[in-house]
Amino acid sequence: MPIRVVLADDHIIVRQGIKTLLEREGILVVGEAADGKQALQWVRDHNPDVAVLDLSMPVLNGLDAAREILKASPRTHPILLTMYTEDHYVLEALRIGIRGYVIKNHSREELLQAITQVARGELYLSPGISKVVVQAYLSKTDPFDEPLSGRERQVLQLIAEGNTSKKIAALLCVSAKTVETHRTRLMDKLNIHTTAGLVRYAIRRGIIQA
Repeated sequence: MPIRVVLADDHIIVRQGIKTLLEREGILVVGEAADGKQALQWVRDHNPDVAVLDLSMPVLNGLDAAREILKASPRTHPILLTMYTEDHYVLEALRIGIRGYVIKNHSREELLQAITQVARGELYLSPGISKVVVQAYLSKTDPFDEPLSGRERQVLQLIAEGNTSKKIAALLCVSAKTVETHRTRLMDKLNIHTTAGLVRYAIRRGIIQA
């Protein structure tokens, strides 16, 4: 039986290229998504073996999509495909249960190897990932404090992308009042009191791209 994959990347050319590569190797792409929310829905519908997620996606980024995917379909193993090699991204990925971390500018064979290993329940990290951060994960130390809940991170991303409270409420299926409550809590937790400040924080933490 072929490995079944959901593929999420907001760049359609990249997504189509990866799909072609995977299908040539006998890997079945059961769903394609342009953002993390769509990827989560594909996973809920198809329960694939692997979800290959771009880290920087609109609406719901790869890290937060992976969090929700692991809750919705524990048998699905997420892989992050990204340009980012900074320690805090890798540590956060490992901490939430992501089994693969692949750097985009590496070879296509590496992605294939990652999918194969992760589908077997193994861990795959691109060569060059900091040994220090892996050791920190294994020793359960955490030099990168994450003060926000998953829902607060989602709201922060949508704010940083320029969405109004009304639109965020519609995307998250909550009331505009609830969104405003989340916004207030975000600002209090982070001690940031302007939208511009929230945007800068989101960029620093890789929640959105500059």
